[in-house]
Amino acid sequence: MKLNKVHHIALIVSDYKKSKHFYTEILGLEIIEETFRKERNSYKLDLALNGKYVIELFSFPDYVSRPSYPEALGLRHLAFEVDNIEQTTLELHRNHIHTESIRVDEITGKKFLFFTDPDRLPLELYEK
Repeated sequence: MKLNKVHHIALIVSDYKKSKHFYTEILGLEIIEETFRKERNSYKLDLALNGKYVIELFSFPDYVSRPSYPEALGLRHLAFEVDNIEQTTLELHRNHIHTESIRVDEITGKKFLFFTDPDRLPLELYEK
C-alpha cells in the first residue's frame, strides 16, 4: 500500500456559525465550498489551508458529545504548523482564545502549545 497524503480531516461541530467563524476568521482557513443538505438538516463546509483542501466541518442536529478531554478514544488533537509560535499565540489571545503555555518538545526541540476550538477539540500549534 502507498498512501500519498492526508486528504482531509472531518469535524462535527455543535454550533456551525461559531465554528465557521473560528476556523475561517480566526485561524484563517479559506472556504472552498459550503453546502446545506436539507434532507439531513446539516451543513458541510470544505476548508483549505494555503490553497490545499484540509478540513470538512459538519453540523448535525443530533450529535454526541466527546466522552472525555483530552484522552478520549480516537482523535487526540489536530496540529497546525506555524513559523513563529509567539506571534501566532498573540494573535489567538487578541481574539480572546485561551492557550496553554508554550512548551518545548523533548524529542525534537521544537516549540508547541495547545488550545481548543469552540467545541473544545484540542488543537496544537507546532513551530516549524
